[in-house]
Parts: sequence; C-alpha cells; structure tokens
Amino acid sequence: MSPRAGHAGHPPRTLAFVESPVQLLNVLEWAHLRGLGGPEQPDPLPSVPAQVRRTVAGGPARTGADLTVVVLSPTDPMTRGQLRRMADLARDEGYRVRWEEARGGPAAPFSTIGGLAGPLRRAKRIVMGDPFSRYVQLLLTITRAKDLVVVDDGTATMEFVAQLARGERLVRWHRKGGRPGARDLLFAPVSSSARRRLTPSARRSVEVFSSMPVTETPDGVTVTANDFSWTRARFGPPRITKGADMVGTSLVETGVVDGDAYLEAVRHLSRTHGATRYFAHRRESAEKLHRLAAETGLEIVRPDLPLEVIARRGPIGRTILSFPSTVVHTLPLALVGTGVRVAVCDIDPTWLTETASPRAQGFLSGVTGTARDVHRLAAVSPA
Repeated sequence: MSPRAGHAGHPPRTLAFVESPVQLLNVLEWAHLRGLGGPEQPDPLPSVPAQVRRTVAGGPARTGADLTVVVLSPTDPMTRGQLRRMADLARDEGYRVRWEEARGGPAAPFSTIGGLAGPLRRAKRIVMGDPFSRYVQLLLTITRAKDLVVVDDGTATMEFVAQLARGERLVRWHRKGGRPGARDLLFAPVSSSARRRLTPSARRSVEVFSSMPVTETPDGVTVTANDFSWTRARFGPPRITKGADMVGTSLVETGVVDGDAYLEAVRHLSRTHGATRYFAHRRESAEKLHRLAAETGLEIVRPDLPLEVIARRGPIGRTILSFPSTVVHTLPLALVGTGVRVAVCDIDPTWLTETASPRAQGFLSGVTGTARDVHRLAAVSPA
C-alpha cells in the first residue's frame, strides 16, 4: 500500500493527526468507544498479531471510512517502526491511514500542509494527539471543524489541560522556565491561535480523551475517560511470569535527570526486586542502553508496539517497576484483573540536572501521587 493509499472517495468526517505510537493507540481507543471501528480487512498484513483479526459480532458491519488517521511521521527510526506497526493495526480495524513524510526535508512541511489543506477544510472533527506540536498548531489554523478532540499524549496531557484552564501559553513541562527563544517568538501567533481554537465556544466543542487525572478542567471542555477497552478486548489476557520487569524512561534524554544517577537507580531497583528485563523507551539512546545492559545485566527489550499492548499480549512480569511516567497511569488500566502489580519509584531531587525545568520535581511528584492502583516505592538514596 502506498503511503497515501486508502483515502480516496468521499472526504472523511474525522481527521486524526498523530506523531507517536501512543497517540495512535489512543486514537484507536477513542474510535472504539465512539463505535467507529470497521470489519476485518480482507487481507490483513502478516505482521499484525492474530488477536486483532476479529470482526465485530452482531449487528450490521460498520465501516471506519469516517475516520482517516494522518501520521505526521518523525525521523527517529524506533518511533517510525512502532508507528508502522500501529498503522497496520489501524488498517486492520478498517480505518484509513495516510502516512506523511512530514519531516523528510526542507520542502516536506510545505508539501504536507498543502496536501492536507483540502481535507482539513472539509473535516467536521479533528482529533489530535499532541496539542503542543507546532505542526498540529499550524494545521489547526486551517481547519473549520466544529469539534476538536485531544487524545492522550502521556503526561503532557495533564499539563495541556492545566495550561488551557489557566489561559497560559502552551509549552511542554520539561522546557526550562524563562524567556522564550527566537523560534518561540516567531511561532507565537500560531501558538496563540491554536490556544484560542482549543478553547470551547458557542461554535466549537472541545473534548479531552484521557486516562490521566484531570484536576483543572477548563470551562466547557468535555473530559472522557480512556480505560483501554480496545486494548483489553483485542489482546490477552497475558501469561504472567514470576519475576519483575522494568520500564525505561527518556528523562535522561530530555535533560531532566542525570545519566549516572539514573543508571545507579536502575541498578539498585533491579537488584532489589529481581528484575531481569528492561523495556526501553523509544527515545532512549543506544549508548545509554548499552551501558545499562553492561552494568546491570538486564536484558534490554526494544518494544515494537506501545507498552500497553506489549504488556497485554505478554508474557509480562508479576511486578512492573517504573519511574514517574505515563505507564503508571495506563498499565493498571490495560492490565486490570490480571494480578500484575505496578510499582513506581520516585525521582530523588538530587538526580535532576542543572538545566532541568524548575517545575520538573513538582510535576513528576504529581504524576506519581495521582496514579491509581500502583505501589509506591521510596526514591533510591544517592550513593
């Protein structure tokens, strides 16, 4: 299938824009809840796990023609690989997928935006996984859609909702505080326009579809809970092993946590809890992972799908160890009823880098403190 195949015919009512595998997973969860799914494809790709090749029982066959998922592909190989696997699953559910090489060179943004202008103007609903994305913010200036939906992009969703409620400019939580840079100033009018469009009005509805705790709900915004019903229906239940597994984080790569402190924490946790596998975050560097394997003895696993799906398919450890991240909220939902325990280790303030945002410690503590159905571990004391 060509990158843009599958979007001929009448224009879709709903366009979804995703830039990461988790965003695409949560679009599938949202569409499942809305009943947009379609029948099994006549010739599903062989790489798609057998668990998803199911038709909807009872009633007339539904079609996913009203939803087109637009993948604004990043350049990172690991992210691209997971996105292609998730795109397979989306097609298997009957949805159209339009793959855009949105970052494939200097002319790519112009080509991508030009090609999407028509569908954007005709769409009745826009679903987005990352309202902080400059790409998405730019696309929002084109659309006339009356319904806007934001699906989870992990912990960033918590910050987005809080910023929208307070009327603040949209900025990712791990960015260092202070004056905006030149690129931020140049893009400020677009960002301001996106924030206005994401504010509900008499002409526009806004929904947030999230598994994260939302404590500050902006006026007029509808919050819908994501309980991973699609994932639980399509995969598992998993085989549970006796040991423990550990979930990696990209806090070192984003400049929040010191690399040596992180390695020491992983070594201590794996030794204390008997962990044998380390599920790497897609953004973790190869150099860091090589060092982790060499110094801790952990088996490094590079998942080809989001961890919620990997864990649900199994096999998975009876205990899953994690640092503050999205999975401390999502894994208990995906694994409900399996007996798997999710344990989260707090970030010690001494682990933070000098360049970490002043808000980092409070935000990470909030991620852990608001998680439900997890076992909380004390922060590892620095050596």
